[in-house]
Amino acid sequence: MTADPIRWAWAAAAAMLWLALIGLIALRRARKTGDTAPTAPDATLVVFASQTGFAEELARMTAAALNAGGVPTALISLGDLTAERLAAAPRALFLASTTGEGDAPDSAVAFLRRMGALNLSRVTYGVLALGDSSYRNFCAFARALDDWLRGNGARPLFDRVEVDNGETGAIRHWQHQLNQITGRTDAPDWAPPAYAPWRLIERERLNGPDSPGEGLWRIALEPVGAMPDWRAGDIAEVGVPSTPGRPPHAHREYSVASLPADGRLELIVRLMRGPDGAPGLASGWLTQACAIGAPVDLRIRSNSAFHGRGGSPPMILIGAGSGLAGLRAHIKERQAAGRGANWLILGERHPEHDRILTPELETCRALGTLERLDRVFSRGAEGRYVQDHLRDHADRVRDWIARGAVIHVCGAVAMGAGVHAALTAILGAEALDDLTARGRYRRDVY
Repeated sequence: MTADPIRWAWAAAAAMLWLALIGLIALRRARKTGDTAPTAPDATLVVFASQTGFAEELARMTAAALNAGGVPTALISLGDLTAERLAAAPRALFLASTTGEGDAPDSAVAFLRRMGALNLSRVTYGVLALGDSSYRNFCAFARALDDWLRGNGARPLFDRVEVDNGETGAIRHWQHQLNQITGRTDAPDWAPPAYAPWRLIERERLNGPDSPGEGLWRIALEPVGAMPDWRAGDIAEVGVPSTPGRPPHAHREYSVASLPADGRLELIVRLMRGPDGAPGLASGWLTQACAIGAPVDLRIRSNSAFHGRGGSPPMILIGAGSGLAGLRAHIKERQAAGRGANWLILGERHPEHDRILTPELETCRALGTLERLDRVFSRGAEGRYVQDHLRDHADRVRDWIARGAVIHVCGAVAMGAGVHAALTAILGAEALDDLTARGRYRRDVY
């Protein structure tokens, strides 16, 4: 995730929320042991609809807080929730993100297809809505979910809690509602994110100085301690140092562009500027101000919605600019495992100045890791976007899908919307929904 408009500067002070110590412990335990749904008939459903892993992480924290208060829970993705299970539940708590301009997370598509009339008169519920008020349809999906629950007879435990960019007051209100459920008065407050210390070890500009866009940089970091584990698709949250004029606890999220086996964590960061020309809060610091060897606070968050599928299906990877980061990690992961045919469609600005990571990608093509490498440039004589390229190769897209291919898209919201429209035209809306519900169409758009 990379775009860094100036509006993030102040929103980031509250964004991503505070992680509870108890939540962190439960999160680690859950990831080691796997999630298992309790058999208790009175278990509270904790249901998450997450695009980047944030709602899922908060759902794990919510379940941990309830369990600590003696309330049994069942943690489940909205996409896996059946009508029968919901109707039989005495209580359900929904943590739902809204992505893009009011869209549901991809993982919720399967549920949306089943969202008909139900008798939910037995169910009491609460909704935590995660969104960004700078977008036109703030918390639109969670609001629609709340309306649907009420319309089918479910009874709200409390008013919907809406969170704008991780605003801490709203999150504390959610924790207060959990305490009302458990009856606890001694529940620990949720604490700031537990960053680990890293060092900036290398910084390289990937596009030329005459590019029509701002600089695109490869940022390399190494941990001060042991190398943590992560997967392709996961996200690095970088804490930006507090200085005069900079909001405290500011942070920024970036798709991880490397694997632990590389011995370093790499990001691909576009320098962003505000309307006044000032560099972006985090992108300016990482690409310009942070000295080589300087400390960097960072934590890695699992993003299961963008992980690769098991087995060796063909993979179509679609991205533009800094969106190469999340795709690059998948290419590395599949190369190491010897998995499937891979087709990379990469968009950038100008063919003379923006051929980023050319030696590396050409090597992947020569080795057969990339069966196809298609570069598309929006400037110059070509003037094409990745969605145009998809339409030009519609038959090949359909052929890869017929062979069982999965699609991963990484990049800005506008690019993601254009790609989605092109895939809808090529495959049909119902077929694309089916791919989404089956985990064969996954997006990391920001």
